Amino acid sequence: MKNRVQTIIATVIIATITFAFTTIEDGKKAVNTETSSVTWKGYKVTGSHVGSIALKQGSLEFKEGALIGGEFVMDMTTIVNTDLEGEYKGKLEGHLKSDDFFGVATYPTAKLVFNKVKSTGKNSYQVTGDLTIKDRTNPVTFEISVYGNKATASLKIDRTLYGVKYGSASFFDDLKDKAIYDEFDLVTDLEF
Repeated sequence: MKNRVQTIIATVIIATITFAFTTIEDGKKAVNTETSSVTWKGYKVTGSHVGSIALKQGSLEFKEGALIGGEFVMDMTTIVNTDLEGEYKGKLEGHLKSDDFFGVATYPTAKLVFNKVKSTGKNSYQVTGDLTIKDRTNPVTFEISVYGNKATASLKIDRTLYGVKYGSASFFDDLKDKAIYDEFDLVTDLEF
């Protein structure tokens, strides 16, 4: 019995050491679009709304166990709201898909391409990349963390840079409590 307990303890210690020092294999890793998520949150004077957008495809690239690149395509036709129900949910989703916002009939995808990746600590990186929405491309900088086969990142996007000006107090006067803030958040949870 004593030998069995020692064997189990030794196995646990070896497994812990192995997993602690295992690095990610080099190369391009496809993101699992079924288990990964992109959550958006938009803000207005009277509150906020939250929802999701499906990833169409994506990958992260590694060299010597470190993140060096990435590329993602979001399916804008899948944009949904998750904090409303019924008629108001349908109205908001229809409005977000309309030309007032993302014009998904004309611009069905949005794309993010990493241009520069800088390590900021263990498993943490600062990424500078190009985000394209409605055929307009602008630089974005954000933090991403990678642990095993998962990664998380948060981006703050100024929608007006992509021609999404509906309800923006930066472009329209007298909106009062109907104003929608220019910046919205994207939070990604990725599995690869």
